[in-house]
Amino acid sequence: MVLPSDASITSQGGLLVDVAGENRKPLDRQAVVKAYNKENENVVYQTTGREAEAALGALSPGAYELEVSAVGYLTTTTDVKISSAHSVYRVHIDLKKDPSAIDLNVSTGQEIPVKVRKQMSQGVAALKSGKLKQAQKHLDAADASFPYNSEIKFLLGYLSFQQKDFKKAETYLVDASKLDSHNVQAITLLGRTQLQQQEYESAKKTLEQAIAVDSEYWMAHNLLAETYLKQQQYEKAREQAQIAIEKGKGAGSSAQIALGQALENLGRDQEALEAYRTFLKESPSNPMAGEVRTMFDELRRRVMNGGGHSTPVTKAASSRGADVLLAANETGFSMKAWGPPGIDDVKQPVAEGVACPYDKVIDGAGERIKQLVDDVGRFNAIEDLLHEDLDELDHPITRTLLKFNYVASISEPHPGVFNVGEFRDQRSGTDDFPDRIATRGLPALALIFHPDERDDFKMACEGLGQWRGQATWLVRFEQRTDRPHRIQEYKIAGHSYPVSLKGRAWISADSFHLVHVESDMLSPMPEIQLLSEHMAVDYAPQLFQKKSVELWLPKRAEIYFDFRRHHYLRRHSFDHFMLFSVDSEEKRNEPRASKEPLNPTVSR
Repeated sequence: MVLPSDASITSQGGLLVDVAGENRKPLDRQAVVKAYNKENENVVYQTTGREAEAALGALSPGAYELEVSAVGYLTTTTDVKISSAHSVYRVHIDLKKDPSAIDLNVSTGQEIPVKVRKQMSQGVAALKSGKLKQAQKHLDAADASFPYNSEIKFLLGYLSFQQKDFKKAETYLVDASKLDSHNVQAITLLGRTQLQQQEYESAKKTLEQAIAVDSEYWMAHNLLAETYLKQQQYEKAREQAQIAIEKGKGAGSSAQIALGQALENLGRDQEALEAYRTFLKESPSNPMAGEVRTMFDELRRRVMNGGGHSTPVTKAASSRGADVLLAANETGFSMKAWGPPGIDDVKQPVAEGVACPYDKVIDGAGERIKQLVDDVGRFNAIEDLLHEDLDELDHPITRTLLKFNYVASISEPHPGVFNVGEFRDQRSGTDDFPDRIATRGLPALALIFHPDERDDFKMACEGLGQWRGQATWLVRFEQRTDRPHRIQEYKIAGHSYPVSLKGRAWISADSFHLVHVESDMLSPMPEIQLLSEHMAVDYAPQLFQKKSVELWLPKRAEIYFDFRRHHYLRRHSFDHFMLFSVDSEEKRNEPRASKEPLNPTVSR
């Protein structure tokens, strides 16, 4: 029931909604309140503030459907009748926890002592160099000092697997899986170890567990296909091999062998021939290529001679299947991927059943970015820069800290043509940056949502999420192949290399400001030895009292990039902002222009 409240929202009246979560306590995160007027179909959005309340003012009289949504909770709707535009009405909403939602209180994992990290790093380096005895020494020392760590147990299991001591490997990998039930690499390698020892039923259970942990891990599907082949479950083997090929996205070509064997045993000879042919085409130098070619020739000869069969033939799988594991060349396992996960590696939680007002979100964000370009002109800030060259375990080999007096300008001399200038003290050349790699144009990433730029990207609103407790609309973007690449490029020795980007933006649900954005490269750029890049930028409001304007500017940016066989992390943070309009009469000394760089420049 809704009753007029004695409290006053505004002089015009309106609706005051307070939202509770578990135990009827004020909701611990921002919620979005949507009021839909059933008579004129107008929609009003508002978000809750610190007291878990949302105030919707100046509502015209009528019957409303009130929808309240928050990440991790079930969306709730209720009917509200506003009788007078001059009264204030109060509504209390209890949200129920969504039982299928991802727990946002993610553990940060174990803190590993510095000495142990060093031993692990040295052990990994030795493993990669094939120095197994040296790796054993370092990993044993790490395990003795820190015996309850899943990653150390996994590395020891991997080492024992390389040494073909499968019983010992199994012991370590069982321990690793118990210490971390989500360590999919440890679980998958355990399944492979059991498969190698012909413990097929155990391998099946283990690999099914790995897929339950991470259904996207193609290697687990590949090994499960091999296991089903051994158990003569050919249809299941075919299904898993097909999934491995799809999930592997080019890396899973070895699964074509299992697919071919499964199809051959199902009597689908032409499809089996095609699977073998695909493997030979994609992996002509693979150690298994010779045997697969023999398998292909034998099957083709049988088909041509009319020797097809209508019942399963187990010879192919039973006689050759154990050797199929050689097709992967390596075990297919690695240390945890360096840097943060890519935008498609982690599914972001969104509120169930909440429709995204796509046009309103995109247009609102576009207006905010347009305001930024129109109002900024030029701004000054103090910039702190951290640059690290990381080892295999994401620990810094070298670290450099710098501080700059930073000046940036943004202008649009012609529609769709932006000039993003950037200066740092009197040091703008690549020689002034760590490893002679200069980062320029960070403010330009937000221009993806500018009305004159956004058509260069495919965009989709994924739903209502949150960023640090603030309700946000999640928008995924991806560079269109038929449009110019105007946001980012690498400049090396006077040559420009445009970058195709994909990413996700977190856009404030109430004000449509860009609060966070992450981007990845669509594909590696081997021509400049750039294998990957992940960038994350936080935006925060900056109030400039002299100009009576509040602008959302980059506050912090992190860039992880795999460049020329180095893993780099570069972190920029900005503070003490000052704004200067284009026509400002205040005179400042501009930094000197830099020379044309001879080394990489990240330009945006």
